[in-house]
Amino acid sequence: MTNIYAEPIAGQLETVTASDGASINTLSVGEGSPVVLAHGYAFDMRCWNIVAAGLVERGHRVIAFDQRGHGKTTIGSKGLNSEQMASDYAAVLEHYDLHDAVLVGHSMGTFLGIRFLVDYPEVVRDRIKAVVLISAFAGDVNRGNPQNRLQIPLIQAGIISKIVNNDKLGTAFAKSLMGDDKNLDIIAAFRAGFGEQNLGPTVPVLKAMVQENRYPRLGEIDLPCTILVGDKDKTTPTFHSDDLNKGIAGSKLMRVPGMGHLLIWEDTQVVIDEICALAD
Repeated sequence: MTNIYAEPIAGQLETVTASDGASINTLSVGEGSPVVLAHGYAFDMRCWNIVAAGLVERGHRVIAFDQRGHGKTTIGSKGLNSEQMASDYAAVLEHYDLHDAVLVGHSMGTFLGIRFLVDYPEVVRDRIKAVVLISAFAGDVNRGNPQNRLQIPLIQAGIISKIVNNDKLGTAFAKSLMGDDKNLDIIAAFRAGFGEQNLGPTVPVLKAMVQENRYPRLGEIDLPCTILVGDKDKTTPTFHSDDLNKGIAGSKLMRVPGMGHLLIWEDTQVVIDEICALAD
């Protein structure tokens, strides 16, 4: 039986060249008001497969991309840091000449998306009409988080990939990212996608997520914003979403019962519904 969570996104691939020569792997599919999808750490655009299909079915154009140093996107001459990775969001929006787009981020995609929103106000005013932040944080990701304090050093030491590729340990690791329902197909798809990433070069952005803090700048975001978090999320615990909700004026916060950090797979329907509520 086919594992739907492991399926790629069907669409037209294009390469966007960043200012420092990085080749950004992007995909476009569907027609209608645009939605831009930015994935999290140690995966690639495939994690949006079911969300993307649902958005296209409901009449939207989807633009997805591999973050710098992930999937098929290269690193570029200026390296893999939050400044350059945030600039990639602007490069993708400008390449596709998008206007009135909804920007959707998951995990690291929210951290970088927030930097883009506050550092590129002119691009945002011209091209973005709303934001959805899923399993989100604005930096300081180790705050009050023993799970991250354990896992991040394992990533930095190159051990985590060995753990993920071990059936017993990899399954346990995937389950730690999930809520009450430990869906075996999600676990298999997550392990496969995570295991394909070369995480060594990504350590600079991992350090940025720990060391940088943009919570004091959230008041600069003046867009309709929905924040989604699973109430069992241990990677980006709900206090991050609470702080985002307090900092972004008029934002909507939704805690999804029983769900974990892999919310975009664990409860795809609520994700699609909330994106469409803003995109429509």
